[in-house]
Amino acid sequence: MSNYPTTVANTELTISMITKESLMILENQLSFTKGVNREYSDKFGIEGAKIGTTLNLRKPPRYVGRTGATLSVENSVDSSIPLTLTTQFGVDIAFSSADLKLSIDDFSNRYLKPAIATVANKIDYDGLQLYKEIYQNTGTPGTTPATLMPFLMGGVKMTNSGSPVDEERYACVNALTEAVMVNAHTGLFNPNQEISDQYRRGRMGKAVGFDFAMDQNTAVHTFGTATTTLATNATPAAGATSVAVASGGTAFSVGDTFTFPTVYSVNPQNRTTTGLNQDFVVTASTATSVSFLPPLNSTGQFQNVDSLPASGALITPTNTVSGRHSSQGLLYHKNAFTLGTADLPLPGGVDMAARVSDPKSGLSIRMVRAYDIVSDLWPCRLDILYGWKTVYPEFAARIMG
Repeated sequence: MSNYPTTVANTELTISMITKESLMILENQLSFTKGVNREYSDKFGIEGAKIGTTLNLRKPPRYVGRTGATLSVENSVDSSIPLTLTTQFGVDIAFSSADLKLSIDDFSNRYLKPAIATVANKIDYDGLQLYKEIYQNTGTPGTTPATLMPFLMGGVKMTNSGSPVDEERYACVNALTEAVMVNAHTGLFNPNQEISDQYRRGRMGKAVGFDFAMDQNTAVHTFGTATTTLATNATPAAGATSVAVASGGTAFSVGDTFTFPTVYSVNPQNRTTTGLNQDFVVTASTATSVSFLPPLNSTGQFQNVDSLPASGALITPTNTVSGRHSSQGLLYHKNAFTLGTADLPLPGGVDMAARVSDPKSGLSIRMVRAYDIVSDLWPCRLDILYGWKTVYPEFAARIMG
């Protein structure tokens, strides 16, 4: 017998090896999700989490401050946001005993990469559906952006709302937007390596303060029939998230955006007007009311507008064509959205079960394997439990096209 160890290619692959490889592939195949904050909880590492498990995300308080020597104590509103793990998603495959003799690279290419691509696609798709919670917007519905101005204006709105100006700002657009922008601006993206990538791969790279990525899961929004101004029927109270209208509220669809032409956004730190109308997104509507975000706060720690709309004030829809379809790219800071994951339980009574969690990437994936004696196959299931949360909607903006 040889004293040399058997090579990996001739060693039967274990469930642990396959699970670790799956996690690495998942991290590499995520697109939109790669740029967001990810929260992994090891609290459920022993018994495992399940659908409905909640993780609590803390948000820091915000203060107004005082001028002068007189003490003016403010309440510390230290809020916690629940992130519920709503989705267990997975892919089920079966392979033969002979397949287990493959090298990990061959096994990965044949089975794991196609399976993980499906998982990554689902996670990205769900995350990009959060566009309906984002009110700041730029671009023109129905017109693919061909200049940098919509992206620059999106960055302006994020900055005006207190988003950090750092290296963790991202842009996620659809394939058409990427193609139009690369064609129009090849040579403007620096450094030289990124210019080269545009020619070789058709990618935008980094520009105007954002790391660009293309994702085929970018949402397409169908606007309602509201295309002309409506009038408010009463002055809303401070902190209101709805306004009465005489009629026509049902013309809005959830996710539509609008402005009150007389209401301007304010900087959250100095609370002075930005000179730009505050954007709002519709969350619900009836014939006589429109519900929206963000709340109308004209004073206090969480002030976001310079004034409240008066009775009779106009509501101006962003879209001007009834039922228009519009791509909804996203500009966002890393902290705008959070993907939460937790460990799924490891079942007994099976051939093998393994779970790999990576706090750095914020991901946890589980694989369970059984044996089918009739067909001599190894049925195998791959699962991830996750949930999405918009934590700081003001740190994001929609790029409409």
